[in-house]
Amino acid sequence: NTANRLFAKQNPIGQIMHAGSLPVRIIGIVKRDQQGFGSNENLNIWLPYTTVMNRITGQTSLRSITVRVKDNVDMAVAEQAVTQLLIQRHGSKDFFIFNTDSVRQMVESTTATMTLLVSMIALISLVVGGIGVMNIMLVSVTERTKEIGVRMAVGARSSDILQQFLIESILVCLIGGTLGILLSLLIGVIFAYFVTDFPMQFSISAIIAAFSCSSLIGILFGFFPARRAANLDPIHALERE
Repeated sequence: NTANRLFAKQNPIGQIMHAGSLPVRIIGIVKRDQQGFGSNENLNIWLPYTTVMNRITGQTSLRSITVRVKDNVDMAVAEQAVTQLLIQRHGSKDFFIFNTDSVRQMVESTTATMTLLVSMIALISLVVGGIGVMNIMLVSVTERTKEIGVRMAVGARSSDILQQFLIESILVCLIGGTLGILLSLLIGVIFAYFVTDFPMQFSISAIIAAFSCSSLIGILFGFFPARRAANLDPIHALERE
């Protein structure tokens, strides 16, 4: 971000910039950090700590250091080794260590809990919505009993009636799923407009899964009303008003 903001499309390597009143030469560009907890919009530069201490802050000691551990190294072992080394250097434990791995574990635990909670809410919503669709289709079958009898009288098979009501049930669920997806996209766009620190990413696979789930709900909860319509006796169906 710093290179793009200050030098636009120019090559910053070898250029001179000022850190406060101190002129410094740029010798490299750090890759964008995609794993940090802060915003990537901050402008950062890295200088030799001796230069910062002698030319900028005037301090004679370091207030903090950052240790990066390789992926194949256990964090607990690394923390213990760093602690022992600093105790040997200082003679006592006059420092504290902030391990970001504990923060990562806490974030992962919280994320897993939230995922489970959202999944349970989604499951309950699907069941409630499916029951609502089933009730609507049962009412539709009751109100259209005479129509079903007429169709059977002119040659419609039970499988045709079953297919008709299943398709209607699936269409109802797909319309609801489409409205839900459009509402989610709208909320995501509004959220991204007001909160720029968290860019929204829309997943095509999630949209496909939503449509598939809507179709499945339509089939599962629409089968009983469709089966009931297909099993109607055409004679009794024609007698009903």
